[in-house]
Amino acid sequence: MHFNIKNILTSHGFGNKINYQNIYINLYDSIKRAIINRTLDENVKLPPSRVLAQDLEISRSTVIKAYELLVLEKYVLSIPGSGYYIASTKHKKMRHNFKAQPVKGKYPSISKRGNAFRKNIQLISSKSEKGIAFRPGLPPLDIFPVQQWKHLMNDYWRNVRSSQLSYSNTLGLESLRENISNYLKIYRNIDCNSDQIIITTGSLHSLSLLSDALIDKKDEVVIENPTYPHAFNLFDSLKAKICPAHIDEEGIVINKVKCKTPKLVYTTPSNQYPTGIKMSINRRLELLKWASKKNTLIVEDDYDHEFSNWENPISSIFSLDNQERVIYLGTFNKLLHPSIRLGYMIVPHYLIDTITALYEQSSRFVSPSVQETLNAFIEKDYLNKHLRSVIEVSVERKELFLETFNSVFENEIILDSNNTGLHIIGKLKDEIEDKALANYLAKKGVIAHPFSKYFIDGSKKNGLVMGYSSVNSKLIKETIFKMKKAYSEY
Repeated sequence: MHFNIKNILTSHGFGNKINYQNIYINLYDSIKRAIINRTLDENVKLPPSRVLAQDLEISRSTVIKAYELLVLEKYVLSIPGSGYYIASTKHKKMRHNFKAQPVKGKYPSISKRGNAFRKNIQLISSKSEKGIAFRPGLPPLDIFPVQQWKHLMNDYWRNVRSSQLSYSNTLGLESLRENISNYLKIYRNIDCNSDQIIITTGSLHSLSLLSDALIDKKDEVVIENPTYPHAFNLFDSLKAKICPAHIDEEGIVINKVKCKTPKLVYTTPSNQYPTGIKMSINRRLELLKWASKKNTLIVEDDYDHEFSNWENPISSIFSLDNQERVIYLGTFNKLLHPSIRLGYMIVPHYLIDTITALYEQSSRFVSPSVQETLNAFIEKDYLNKHLRSVIEVSVERKELFLETFNSVFENEIILDSNNTGLHIIGKLKDEIEDKALANYLAKKGVIAHPFSKYFIDGSKKNGLVMGYSSVNSKLIKETIFKMKKAYSEY
């Protein structure tokens, strides 16, 4: 593939007052200006002389002359058998001086919603880090069957028909939705119709669609406290009235929530995020009764179900509901890996048309190739086998993390070992501020999230939220020792 650089050369003088006796000088000068101005940057491959001559409608010998002059002056490198490349070190100072400075002007104001997201941005973010230990919410990434996935993806592209490259079903691939429905019956005791399942990129995407469908300014939304910060930010950006719900040893304390007509209750019952508390069956039934009385919908974010319910499963709120009052959110980003960007939600029938309309006019649909690959991954029983491996490895790594951490830190940071999910909370001494410590650890190559950032009112607690399962045993030990060294220096 060779870029057409005609527009670049024209903008740098090619063709202006051209002397056809010395056209190669004009071409040479235009390329040189583009190099000095960094429009053509270091190591960029120039088009072959034949291709550039065709694009500029000039002779090939003219292009060769210009290229050779640039090589002579060391603006361009000629690599036999490969082609011509912009030199990587020549005239750097000149390039910097030639760099055009943008002209500042007045711009439209940022929207209220945009400013709300900027205001509420957390240290807890999804941006790429240099390391992943001990970032919460990550599964054992190193055991994912990459070759199986690659083989299935290659099969899709090898057999795909041109008709399949058009717009896909907004709500998701029908066969995948059916397979997810069957998967939920087996692993989560959830009985739903596949037409209620909507494929998304993950829980936050699902929540965004639901919010746009249901929430207007000043609508009341009940959120657990502490909670998933991005969920709070989303509702806050919509100017909803946030009603915090306290968490005790049985989960959400719904009867003490101070609100009159809430539209939604957002909860993470299988493994409350971030405390790790599993909501009791009595509290789930109590929540359903309260929601029915208040004419409220419940958003059950069950992102961590398998890790929390493998040994002692509790019925989901969705499976206990007989009024179509629960919206169920699930994701494969925690079971497989976050970069797959594939989740789902089960919605009441009365919401399907609205969600469809919103989806079609916003993000449209999840990549069909990813859906087809996951569908094959499920049908060939790879998901079932991988899930068992993930559970086994996560349990082993949790035990190693607890043993090593407690031995190294000697009660300087107290771990809560009751969490059944993919993270553990470490309690800090009162005089240590968790956000500042997390920032310091990040600079030393250790990722941990400050516990205080999960609270949505004044009742903050001091601690670190740490994931333990994403890296192997060797790296777990090495990172704990690195963390201890940084903590001692802090």
